[in-house]
Amino acid sequence: MAARIFQRPQSAMQSGKARTDEWVLEFEQSEARRADPLMGWTGSGDTQSQIQLTFPSKDDAKAYAERYGIVARVHATPPHDLKLQAYADNFR
Repeated sequence: MAARIFQRPQSAMQSGKARTDEWVLEFEQSEARRADPLMGWTGSGDTQSQIQLTFPSKDDAKAYAERYGIVARVHATPPHDLKLQAYADNFR
C-alpha cells in the first residue's frame, strides 16, 4: 500500500482558507482505471483510492502511516506568495 501525505490546498473557486490547515493521507491507485462497456464510465476495483484521511498535523499523518505499515511520501506545501498592490495600480 502506497500513499501520499499533503496539505490541502486553498480552493481556486473561493478566497477563504477553510480546511487548509489539515493534512491529508490519500492512497495511490493500485490498478489502472478502465472504461465500463455499457455506460462508458471509468472505474476500477480499487476501493482504497477512494479513501482520504485527514489529520491536524503532518506528524500525526506520518505516525498513522508508520503504525499501520503504510509506505507514505510527504509532499511539501509550495510557498504562497502574496502579491499586494493597490487598486489604483490597475490604471497606471
